[in-house]
Amino acid sequence: MKKKNTKFSSEIVKGYDRAPSRAMLRGVGFKDKDFDIPQVGIASTWSEVTPCNSHINRLADSVSSGVQSSNLKPVIFNTITISDGISMGTEGMKYSLVSREVIADSIETVAACEGFDGVIAIGGCDKNMPGCLIGLARLNRPSLFIYGGTIMPGSYKNKKIDIVSVFEAVGQFAKEEISEKELKSIEKNAIPGPGSCGGMYTANTMASAVEALGMSLPGSSSQAAISKDKNLDCINSGKAIKNLLEKNITPKDIMTRKAFINAITVTITLGGSTNAVLHLLAMANAIGIKLELNDFTRIGKKVPVLGDLRPSGKYMMSELVKIGGIQPLMKILLDAGMLYGDCLTVTGRTLAENLKGVKKYPAKQKIIRPLNDPIKKDSHLVVLYGNLAPDGAVAKISGKEGLRFEGKAIVFNSEEIAMDAILNGKVKKGHVVVIRYEGPKGGPGMREMLGPTSAIMGQGLGKDVALMTDGRFSGGSHGFVIGHVSPEAAIRGPIAIIKNGDKIIIDAQKQIIDLQVSKKEIVARMKKLALFKSKYKKGILAKYASLVSSASKGAVTDLFE
Repeated sequence: MKKKNTKFSSEIVKGYDRAPSRAMLRGVGFKDKDFDIPQVGIASTWSEVTPCNSHINRLADSVSSGVQSSNLKPVIFNTITISDGISMGTEGMKYSLVSREVIADSIETVAACEGFDGVIAIGGCDKNMPGCLIGLARLNRPSLFIYGGTIMPGSYKNKKIDIVSVFEAVGQFAKEEISEKELKSIEKNAIPGPGSCGGMYTANTMASAVEALGMSLPGSSSQAAISKDKNLDCINSGKAIKNLLEKNITPKDIMTRKAFINAITVTITLGGSTNAVLHLLAMANAIGIKLELNDFTRIGKKVPVLGDLRPSGKYMMSELVKIGGIQPLMKILLDAGMLYGDCLTVTGRTLAENLKGVKKYPAKQKIIRPLNDPIKKDSHLVVLYGNLAPDGAVAKISGKEGLRFEGKAIVFNSEEIAMDAILNGKVKKGHVVVIRYEGPKGGPGMREMLGPTSAIMGQGLGKDVALMTDGRFSGGSHGFVIGHVSPEAAIRGPIAIIKNGDKIIIDAQKQIIDLQVSKKEIVARMKKLALFKSKYKKGILAKYASLVSSASKGAVTDLFE
């Protein structure tokens, strides 16, 4: 390999004055030959914190073997992960979005400090994907991402279940529709082993978006966590990173504006999570690409929802894996002129070249609908504006909930207070549940409202109640939900002045979210609004709150202008 492939590592290990560095590396197993070949950092998010990541140490070992087989020197290092599913509904969940920045910072820190010539990142839980990609974008060295893979479904009474089934069972139990014994049975059977949450929730959404972006190998997003295909994906990464090093292909060559449009298109067709909006904005910011909320609106008018996947649909990711994953879907979109086929990918080939030999879905499958018979003719991700969200809000409207909601506000200043009210029957048909001071600064950290949305669904109010928040939603949330309301309450956004009983109109077709109060009354309320004071005075949450941008900009801590 040419000397230029060791551009970064040679600064660390070459020359008589670098003897101390070489001595340290010999202590972790480096041999003489390893100082003459490219070093590849392998960023592992392994942890026993969550089933999403509990197997990633084994995947990292397979990546290491593949890298070594390609005559490169692998170096495994760790970054963190947290579990949304475990911390959901608690103070701990405030650290979730923060972890995206910690992951990005730690990958950048280790790779830049140690002089890795290339980086392979492996992620499972949903903040891992954007966190890894932001870190790789900042470094801009030959890189690729590997998804840890989806979990297999659990089973209860001969029905497939997953973690969202448990959240919804809590609402059913609160309404006395199921017994404590049934709740425990669902709890015990929902998570059968390793892998990311099993619907088109945020992890599978972001993995699919990253593959469509071109930053993972074909098929990486649609493999079971424990499978031969996933192990092969890891081993094949060695050849792929060698090719990227030899051709000096970096994330800036791959993560172009057209590639982000491809990622948005695939996300929409799969019925993906609202978190994709937040994360794709942040990833684009990291690589220096201008991407805006209005891009999602513009693309969404032309792109239909085709995937009948949970939470709004019937099927799980494991079932999509069995019929071929997202590659046949991307081939359909490419052939219809809905994807940019000339975008470069981590294979060193274009997207069109990668999809050339992809087989069609089986004839009788029902998971991915044809273009001429979509689930929804346009996007389920709807950006709303109005006097409640001058800078925008993101709604997840599958169409099953209806396209318009008009109701009276019932207001809560934290998720916990709202959850207690829902479980105790205080939320009624026709209510617009408002949960505020949960934004990027106000939370801080934009907690996901899976508990409240699941409790609403579990109590049978999914079509009769709307929920809006300056926080965000889990990919598992469904119903009439509006998140990312910007500006947030903590910085005197209009959501802060809503009172109980105020009439609110949400119209997905007109793309508006309005408080039915006069301008004069809004001004008067604003004048009386007290200054928000965070209770977090030190530590990572305080640091994050001082740096973070609006959700409308991706809630990033280093905004690109």
